[in-house]
Amino acid sequence: MTRIIVDVMLKPEILDPQGQAVKGALARLGLDGVADVRQGKQFVIDVDPAPDASTIEHLAGTLLSNPVIEDYRWRVDDDAESVGAAASTGASA
Repeated sequence: MTRIIVDVMLKPEILDPQGQAVKGALARLGLDGVADVRQGKQFVIDVDPAPDASTIEHLAGTLLSNPVIEDYRWRVDDDAESVGAAASTGASA
């Protein structure tokens, strides 16, 4: 099984009100020194067989993101079972 992970973030020049709200909340909770917070979204797609890179690029750039206001990056993990196990235990990559 192949896992495709697409991370989507607002472009740096786009105002991020949710990120600013989280930044304020972090300060109120005692986390000092936070310079900036940007929120985004992640798509995790398990698929078999794996699509080619041009198909992934097309999906990421047209369906999963809005290219006017968002940037994206994607990666392929051919060992999706081990990724799922790490995520379920709370381990970070």
